[in-house]
Amino acid sequence: MKKTVHVVGAIIENENNEIFCALRSPEMTLANYWEFPGGKIEAGEKPEQALAREIQEEFACTIQVGAKVEDTTYEYENVIVRLETYKAKLVDGKPIALEHSATKWVSRTKLTQLNFAPADIPAVEKLMKEDI
Repeated sequence: MKKTVHVVGAIIENENNEIFCALRSPEMTLANYWEFPGGKIEAGEKPEQALAREIQEEFACTIQVGAKVEDTTYEYENVIVRLETYKAKLVDGKPIALEHSATKWVSRTKLTQLNFAPADIPAVEKLMKEDI
C-alpha cells in the first residue's frame, strides 16, 4: 500500500500580483518541478502552523497564512500526496531558497508556463480563474 503524505503549500502573492514559485532541486523528490513552497505537516500541527514553519525553515522569511485555496489528493508512482494550499503574505524578510534550486515571482497569467508538480496544478488552475 502506498504511503499518504499530507503537505501544505503557500501561495505567496506580492503587491504586483505576482506569486512566489519554487523549483525543486535535483536532490528532492519530484525534482525539477515547480511548486508552491511548503512541506509536511508534523504530528499535532495545524496546516497553517506547518506552513509558517516550513517557509521559515526553507526560505528564511515569515508569512501570514490566509484563506485556503485548494485541497488536492494526487497519486504519484510511489506515494499519495494530499496538498492543501493557502494564500499567504510575506510579513518579514524576503524569501531565500535554502533547499530549492531556483525561485521566481510569476504573474498569475504566466503560471501555466511553469512545469508544476501535478498536485499543484488544481491550485494553479483556480488562481488563473480568479479576478486580480
